Amino acid sequence: METGIRLWVVGTVGIDTITTRKGRFENQLGGSVTYAGAAASFFTRVGSVGVVGSDFPDAFMERYLKLGMDVAGIQFEQGPTFHWEGVYEADMVNRRTIRTDLGVLETFAPQLPENYRDAPFVLLGNINPDLQLRLLDQARGARFVAVDSMDLWINCARATLVKVIGRSHLVTLNDSEARQLTGQFGLRQCAAALFDMGVEYVLIKKGEHGALLFSHEGIAIIPAYPVQEVCDPTGAGDTYAGAFMGYLAEHGTVDLPNLRQALLHASAVAAFGVEDMSTTRLEALTRAEIDTRARELREMTAL
Repeated sequence: METGIRLWVVGTVGIDTITTRKGRFENQLGGSVTYAGAAASFFTRVGSVGVVGSDFPDAFMERYLKLGMDVAGIQFEQGPTFHWEGVYEADMVNRRTIRTDLGVLETFAPQLPENYRDAPFVLLGNINPDLQLRLLDQARGARFVAVDSMDLWINCARATLVKVIGRSHLVTLNDSEARQLTGQFGLRQCAAALFDMGVEYVLIKKGEHGALLFSHEGIAIIPAYPVQEVCDPTGAGDTYAGAFMGYLAEHGTVDLPNLRQALLHASAVAAFGVEDMSTTRLEALTRAEIDTRARELREMTAL
């Protein structure tokens, strides 16, 4: 693994309260940077960009370091950390947001550390598109930029999000977000509309049904790995995107064979992540386990 920063990730760092059929879990480490950075760190040296408040536990920052994430881009501000509370239905797929407190995220003015600026790979995680654009302006060496987003930003910041997409190489959304952003229904039509916005690749995540990668060279379809039991699906999409970009950063070349391998490894890591609360399973995970599960998934899909 490279010692320099080859990939940096921006997004939220949060404290979550999650209710599932197994119970209510308070003060869980969460946020898009947390999950994406943790997943990417199995493949490459990851820089993390985000903001935390004065209530952010030291133990949470120690977990970042344990995962091998560089934290030079995490800013510490006075005030409460971003907090999200959600309830999952019994199927562990559908959820309701109970509360979102932006805290210090509301006034976050991100600055990219100097040693991140020449990183060739960038993941603009799920965060305000204005902040994504501000950080993209600071990235000197970006060769491959991926952007993630959600329904909130599609509704309230669509024009800026389209600008970010136009400066990116890949956009990743779930199927409902892709339909919402493009106004199309069929996923091929969604991809075509997103290509028109300027990207080269479109990654559409479908949760337990896997993911589709659209490119001008063809389409890759990878199913989700069938886990024994889902404990906490929070951050699964961020985990998927982080592992996908981490694999590409590790190998350096972006072509269809590497993209397919990145999808396999992303599916493997995301499946591990949902097996326990927060990043607990990722913290105990090894690269050997990931590679084994990716091989199993490849064998499952071989015809």
